[in-house]
Amino acid sequence: MRKKEIILGVTGSVAVYKSLELISRLKAKDFNVTAVMTKEAQEFITPLSFQTLSENPVYTEMFVLPQEFALAHISLADKANLILICPATANIIGKLASGSCDDLLTCTVVSSKAPVVICPAMNDNMYKNKIVQENIVKLKKHGYRFVGPIQGRLACGRVGIGHLAPLSQIVEAVIREIK
Repeated sequence: MRKKEIILGVTGSVAVYKSLELISRLKAKDFNVTAVMTKEAQEFITPLSFQTLSENPVYTEMFVLPQEFALAHISLADKANLILICPATANIIGKLASGSCDDLLTCTVVSSKAPVVICPAMNDNMYKNKIVQENIVKLKKHGYRFVGPIQGRLACGRVGIGHLAPLSQIVEAVIREIK
């Protein structure tokens, strides 16, 4: 039986390093994981780390000529059994809520029929912002699932809502959604 395919969207949050451990946990559950990194995520960590742990190519650019002809966002969208965005910034949540398709990750999500699980991680003021909250409500109405965030220590040093949910909760949500 073919392994279930997870497209892991990685965005520019300090919590990006936790996505590396997430890959290991998902692989231990026998999922195949392919990472799509935004330009901002690459400011925190390199694609090589994701490639090494996932044992798959990492996709970073929309307009890179592939070895074989395949539109990256379409081929990724078609092979996905689930799209997991972890960590998810206010920026990616806003782009998806508005239908914006200006990078490989947003184009992949909009092109896919797979379920989408979003794991926010951001400053508490950003998370509580009325526009961000409206965007989350809008995405939920369209069937997007959210895991977290939780109350915890934030990158700025204070404690508040915006800390990435525990990886165990994220893995449980993936298993529930992918069935």
